[in-house]
Amino acid sequence: MKIAILSRSPKAYSTARLKKAAEERGHKAVVLNTLNFALGVDRDHPQLFYKDKAISRYDAVIPRIGASVTFYGLAVLRQFEQMGVYTINSALGIARSRDKLHAMQILSRHDIGLPLTAFVRRKEDVLPALQRVGGAPVIIKLLEGTQGVGVILADSVKVAQAIVETLQSKQQNVLLQKFVKESKGRDIRAFVVGDRVVAAMRRQATGDEFRSNVHRGGSATAVQLSPEYLETAVRAAQILGLRVAGVDMLEGTNGPQIMEVNSSPGLEGIEGSTQLDVAGAIIEEIEKQVLFPEVDLRQRLTVSAGYGIVELTVHGIPSLVGHKLRDTDLRSRNIQIISMTRRGKPIPNPSAATMIREGDKLLCYGDLRELRALMGDKAAKPTRKKRKT
Repeated sequence: MKIAILSRSPKAYSTARLKKAAEERGHKAVVLNTLNFALGVDRDHPQLFYKDKAISRYDAVIPRIGASVTFYGLAVLRQFEQMGVYTINSALGIARSRDKLHAMQILSRHDIGLPLTAFVRRKEDVLPALQRVGGAPVIIKLLEGTQGVGVILADSVKVAQAIVETLQSKQQNVLLQKFVKESKGRDIRAFVVGDRVVAAMRRQATGDEFRSNVHRGGSATAVQLSPEYLETAVRAAQILGLRVAGVDMLEGTNGPQIMEVNSSPGLEGIEGSTQLDVAGAIIEEIEKQVLFPEVDLRQRLTVSAGYGIVELTVHGIPSLVGHKLRDTDLRSRNIQIISMTRRGKPIPNPSAATMIREGDKLLCYGDLRELRALMGDKAAKPTRKKRKT
């Protein structure tokens, strides 16, 4: 494969490691400065130029787009997508993660741990917002900060008010976030690639510093995560539409609390602390996606008139609950179960011996009339006996 790495820093550790990992697996990797592109927007023939020359064909793109060039970098990445080139992280996923407020809003619609967060604009709303997130101490974050820059711990309400008002007077948008005391200046960085966590480290702040970022002098050690933390990290990345992500989590008393999802996570800290080949895992994921691209089943399986695909949650359907797939009448009704999800965990291509349980989600393909009838099948309501008069 020919892989383009979008980066303004070819000698940076992460960029150099990705290039080396690709070359070690027999691919050609080229580092391209994001700002040296020019776009040609055309309905039939979208074009990209690099230093005034039309670019050659690439099989995949790894975006390492810095926060300072997010707007232009995403425009370049969207152009690659328009041209049918696979991108390990989509422009949409990166855009969602870069806006901390938007990312929190998206994640809040799912059953996932988040610290209490507030966003205000008016001066009069600052104090009520501080009270809603638990009062002082409180974390104040710039919406576009990176590597711990723009993250402030305010010990009192008055100090927090002053900081917020000062930042707002400079046209800076800020978040107010509950300070998770039990985290004790440490957090978890889970490195997600595809549908799994390939490496994880616990970062610990030094001295009086509360920010645990390695760039702020924090230390990092490898850690084995519990299933709860593994699942939370992967779900957070998938919800935002990222296939490569550094998911930062606080260790709260109620379990993992998502602090941030980074769409361009650095490799130096995670590889150094875990001694794992994270760059190689990214290249391996690209190989898998380019050679075996994901298929949109809803588009591919609805070409036959009268057939379609439906996700069905099993609630009160006596013909399914407690039965093995082979013992149901689904096959005779021309319905095929493509996959199942149980308690958030997928069961791909379930076997005939798989038992269906209450609450399972079934991805079904088949005759639309039978699918509608199946969705309408409910346990018969008990009839009340008439009172004798």
